[in-house]
Amino acid sequence: MAVDVETSIEIDAARDRVAAFASDPGNAPRWYVNISSVVLETPPPVTVGSRMAFVAHFLGRRIAYTYEVRELVDGERFVMSTAEGPFPMETAYTWSDTAEGGTRMTLRNRGEPSGFGQLAAPVMARAMRRANRRDLQTLKSLLENTTA
Repeated sequence: MAVDVETSIEIDAARDRVAAFASDPGNAPRWYVNISSVVLETPPPVTVGSRMAFVAHFLGRRIAYTYEVRELVDGERFVMSTAEGPFPMETAYTWSDTAEGGTRMTLRNRGEPSGFGQLAAPVMARAMRRANRRDLQTLKSLLENTTA
């Protein structure tokens, strides 16, 4: 069973600012509750082909994985994916302007779990949806209440 979770939020900040902050891997631990560290494996700046090692905690387990940037359209779209581990996944961010001058950010995670992950896919999807909502709310708070 595939997992495909999409979550959106409106942020009262300019699209270029939201996109620049969210697509900077160094900022991920500031707004992703489950991510404890990110290390670039390729030299900056982040471009298509850049690789970054993440360490996260999800459903009580420590998970280490490496993402590779697959697509980058400044201020519009950022896509990264991993093919390793028990849960190969793609994460995509998209940004669009709101009528009020802010930004709508959409976060989408999708993948095909293998092994035990196939059985746990419905539970994983619910947990991801909850985490994504919290993460986007944290991002919104950071960008609306600070000069991040």
